[in-house]
Amino acid sequence: MLGIKVEKSKDNLMIKWQLSKTEIPLSDITEVKLDDTYGGNDKTAIRIGTPYATTDRIAIETVNGNYILFTTNVQSLLNKIRTYVNDVS
Repeated sequence: MLGIKVEKSKDNLMIKWQLSKTEIPLSDITEVKLDDTYGGNDKTAIRIGTPYATTDRIAIETVNGNYILFTTNVQSLLNKIRTYVNDVS
């Protein structure tokens, strides 16, 4: 099984996992942080990744909704996402 990949595409954050691709406008992202809860506080958040056997989660809050990334590569993904968001600001 492949892990989550993130990259910048124009002014969007592109999140790829398995056969899915999610694009989030970087200007819509309000906060990126580690989530220390198992399933996240926001019950309506879009969940990407495998929630079991994974202890690390990244929460991405946007003006239109929230996302939770389940990953074992938390520090690398967190640094990339924060860099992309800061480049837009």
